[in-house]
Amino acid sequence: MSNSHRPAAGAPLLRVDRVSRIYPEGAVTALLDVSLEFQKGEYVAIMGPSGSGKSTLLNLLGALDKPTAGEIYFDGQPLSGNRNLDVIRAEKIGFVFQSFHLLPSLTTLQNIQVPMLAAGRKPCSRVERARELLELVALGHRAGHLPSQLSVGQRQRVAIARALANDPPLLLADEPTGNLDSRAGAEALALFDRLHRQHGKTLIVITHSAEVAARAERVIWIRDGRIVTREAAAA
Repeated sequence: MSNSHRPAAGAPLLRVDRVSRIYPEGAVTALLDVSLEFQKGEYVAIMGPSGSGKSTLLNLLGALDKPTAGEIYFDGQPLSGNRNLDVIRAEKIGFVFQSFHLLPSLTTLQNIQVPMLAAGRKPCSRVERARELLELVALGHRAGHLPSQLSVGQRQRVAIARALANDPPLLLADEPTGNLDSRAGAEALALFDRLHRQHGKTLIVITHSAEVAARAERVIWIRDGRIVTREAAAA
């Protein structure tokens, strides 16, 4: 993005302006008239019961889906009508999923390089970056291992490293500790803390876990597709 299009200092990284998402095939209103702002470098947890619209909101924030009404602005620019959403997803947003979505036939080093293919990075640059990220998540010694040869917690750390492949400003995580035991979950959360505090990443995490939400600076509660409360997390 050129400097002429950059928003003024203090402008939100993401702005959700009266967004609704309705699925006509089932006449389901997943989100209704939602307005939110997410500041650069902020750590936010989104909570709510199953079916409340949390994952729908995350998909919209990540440009994986489009709203039925309203607009989402990324770094001051509207996503609707943007012909470069693939580029935005590849270079600006990192995704961390509960089920990891690692490719089983690729090594950890190769899995981390997958997002870099869309960014057009040269092979030597991809390998160097992937090795750096494996060291960041303390898995440098597992570079040649397949996902099946890793523990569940290690797979999630590889998934986090993959999300960081193109150094995106935004990380979106959907129940990132949902499949982890308490030790592996604590390791993943500590890594999120480090990415937020030391690397300035904006983190938006969907969770049912009060422990996960307690790490965030702000908690947003959603129910029946509407925002019901917005609160600072406990210190």
